[in-house]
Amino acid sequence: MTIDLVSVRALYALPFPELLFRAQEIHRHHQDPAGVQLCTLQSIKTGRCPEDCKYCPQSSRYSTGLEPEPLMETESILVAARAARAGGASRFCMGAAWREVRDGAQFDSVLETVKGVSDLGLEVCCTLGMLREDQAARLKTAGCAVYNHNLDTSRDYYPEIIGTRTYDDRLNTLAAVRRAGLQVCSGGILGLGETTEDRLKLLVELASISPQPDSVPINALVPVPGTPLADNARVDPFDFVRIIAIARILMPKAMVRLSAGRTEMSDELQALCFMAGANSIFLGEKLLTTPNPGRNDDFALMGRLGLHALAASPSSIAAQGEEAVAGAGCGCE
Repeated sequence: MTIDLVSVRALYALPFPELLFRAQEIHRHHQDPAGVQLCTLQSIKTGRCPEDCKYCPQSSRYSTGLEPEPLMETESILVAARAARAGGASRFCMGAAWREVRDGAQFDSVLETVKGVSDLGLEVCCTLGMLREDQAARLKTAGCAVYNHNLDTSRDYYPEIIGTRTYDDRLNTLAAVRRAGLQVCSGGILGLGETTEDRLKLLVELASISPQPDSVPINALVPVPGTPLADNARVDPFDFVRIIAIARILMPKAMVRLSAGRTEMSDELQALCFMAGANSIFLGEKLLTTPNPGRNDDFALMGRLGLHALAASPSSIAAQGEEAVAGAGCGCE
């Protein structure tokens, strides 16, 4: 279909069953309709971020009670990665509360960690802030497969949420990541105070990136006391599902990830999201610093819905041997 705002508005205006039907058709054509990619997100450097993102408890500008933590040592992260693999995850994501990647000892440590996690047979994703193409290339050489850098919201609404970096800064990072040969992971957050139009503009922006993102995380804001958005209302459940469905229609080959905010979602709402084309979740009780459903709860829901875990992509387990392949399995069926 044509990717423009007029067409996307028309999709959003469809009756709910019709929209889900169209998303299901596309999902079944391009994806395993019962497969779910299981990821784990580890905060490897927490807090004291100089950015002013109004939703984020890690910003140094807000008093949220978050205890800052320095960059973790490689071996400590590898312990967490082994536990994630044993718990069923095939992708291990590492996030550092940095404005941008800086060359030096800390980045060297991250590169060492990336290599170690990749050697476990896990697909490695990093989210470290802005970075240059040469830095992205070093991550790829170390074994990183994916880089996450969210657009968060529409270009129009973005200045209401973040003032310390521009929308084009984010797009430039994504372009650098793609030029370096890494997969692109980029999505947004619903519930920042944006309009429906802003949400649709975000999806058009993401779908217009060429090539399109390989992963598209859709987050529901988790309001954190002390942040400027602490009193924001929750997103209407049906509005949330509509955005998932349109993301699937516009980006048929992407992994559409149900990300932050799942602790406030009922099993029924999550099931609707899977029906609408979501096919990835994060395992673990925390997403960086915010709550996430327990692993047993997720596996129980997947079992009730007849869903199964997707294996790690072949590129992430190449040359790792049979032991690594076995370690990447879920065992939840």
